[in-house]
Amino acid sequence: MHKNQKGFTLIESLLVLSIFMIISSVTVFALNPQHTIIEDEAFLTQLKADLYYAQQYAISHQHEVSVVFVPYQYRYSIFSSTNLPVIIDRNYAQSYYLTEGSLPLYFKFLKDGNVNKFGSLFIKTKNKTYRLTFLIGKGRFYVAEQ
Repeated sequence: MHKNQKGFTLIESLLVLSIFMIISSVTVFALNPQHTIIEDEAFLTQLKADLYYAQQYAISHQHEVSVVFVPYQYRYSIFSSTNLPVIIDRNYAQSYYLTEGSLPLYFKFLKDGNVNKFGSLFIKTKNKTYRLTFLIGKGRFYVAEQ
């Protein structure tokens, strides 16, 4: 008995591979906008966590804690007013730009967790602008999309 040993030709294999590559590339381009949204959320979550940490540090250590944003270096620092080392010194992506609003890019958390100044500053990303607002009173803050 003789079996028929037919297989795929080179053209058939190339056709299947090219269809697979087209479908894969469409999926990658469709996920790119989602990637920037996730990056924005990650940056804002990290910033809020750092600010909460600074506030809690001020309360627990009974020291004033300063927060300084340096937009042209794409970084922010959080440090105690005493001669202790820097608490947090974090760089962020150049796709984020922070600007003053009614709040300057420098403020302090006082020993009781309140802020010494209140107001808003702005965070600009590729697609959106966010407002970081510190409320008068208890040192509470929130981030809202503009």
